[in-house]
Amino acid sequence: MKTTTQTLAQFACALNQQPLSPEVIHHAKRAVIDWHAALLPGAVVAPPTLLEQALAADLDRGQASLALGRAATTRTAALINGTAAHTVEVDDIYRDAIYHPGAPTIAAAWAVGQETRSTGLDVLLAVVAGYEISTRIGAALGRAHYKYWHNTGTVGSFGAAAAAASLYRLEAGPYAHALATAGTFAAGLQQAFRMDSLSKPLHAGRAAEAGVLAAQAARAGVTGSLDILEGEAGMGVAMSNGPDWQQAVATLGRDFHINRMTFKNHACCGHTFAAIDGALEVQRRLGVTAGDIARVQVATYRPALEVAGYENPQTPAEARFSVKYVVATALIYGSVRLSAFESQRLADPAIRELMKRIELTVDPELDAGFPGQRAARITMGTRDGRSEKYLQPTRKGDPEQPLSDADLDDKFIELAAPVVGAGQAKAMLVRLWRLDSEPHIRWAPH
Repeated sequence: MKTTTQTLAQFACALNQQPLSPEVIHHAKRAVIDWHAALLPGAVVAPPTLLEQALAADLDRGQASLALGRAATTRTAALINGTAAHTVEVDDIYRDAIYHPGAPTIAAAWAVGQETRSTGLDVLLAVVAGYEISTRIGAALGRAHYKYWHNTGTVGSFGAAAAAASLYRLEAGPYAHALATAGTFAAGLQQAFRMDSLSKPLHAGRAAEAGVLAAQAARAGVTGSLDILEGEAGMGVAMSNGPDWQQAVATLGRDFHINRMTFKNHACCGHTFAAIDGALEVQRRLGVTAGDIARVQVATYRPALEVAGYENPQTPAEARFSVKYVVATALIYGSVRLSAFESQRLADPAIRELMKRIELTVDPELDAGFPGQRAARITMGTRDGRSEKYLQPTRKGDPEQPLSDADLDDKFIELAAPVVGAGQAKAMLVRLWRLDSEPHIRWAPH
């Protein structure tokens, strides 16, 4: 009987034998564009800038590159770019797996694609393989896994390994061993972002590097435990509650998860989005400014408050994980962009005053719907005695309320232009939209 890693490997190898639908290719391009939108602003701040210092011996040589074109070895490019793409919290989400697949998966695909001088279409196929494999593993591990583990670090290792194995053209046997080795590399603890630290984005980078290493090792003949997922001491038992792995792979090749990605509309933790969107809608309905608001109650699912419950954030990292801070920011400034986490904004007395009037509670019904639904109930009262209640059933950017291609273009330009200039950003965007016709990806998409 085939193991899960063998089933996944056979699926991935078959992807290269038959053309994917235009819809799947289009969604893969959306994912790559969104990854670059997250990569560029993340590349010029810590921890990626600090990693460049720490890993200087692996830079200015090699066949891959960092976001702004600096040469790097393949594994180091995957590590630093994967970290950068998760640093400013604007990277994509696969909701059912509680997971950011783009940061690790595309970092690995891009680095290995540069090394192997792969075509743009080959890179897109590798991205699809990585997304389809890792999102299924993440969804199977479920909420029980997310209690202690950071899925982007753990599950992301599989996405990166799959993308790398696809571009190295591994046959099904070595491909399965790459996934098996990635499984024993998988790590990333929730505690890393329960206090202020730079560890969280490192999870995505380390997953990207681990996946590349697993594929490189398998290419050289290193074997892994093929039952790493379902074995009696495997990932499903050790890091979850015994998932149904047959169900996890049941729709492979028929239902493409990459078609149902969430692309972020706010520059903060995705668990805060329903609260932000709902609060802005209630404010619109009441027709009030922030100064008119007497109180706001946010009732949502429990993990949102466990992960994003900072009461008095003092740093940008803490603020991105504070429902109260980002809701107050949205009500005062109308949005939560990168500027929301600059030092002047963090010290804004108006935000701090409004935060005192925001109450957070767990809604049992909405908690039961997690992770398949990310919702919030908002109750807002005004100083003149009016009140409005509203259920935000999803988040803008979720599959039910997706960002359009035009929205995605705007997001890319907004995030990329301050780093590379408006002209360069527009040129990059044009090239990324036609990635499937690129003969090979060079140092960077420009």
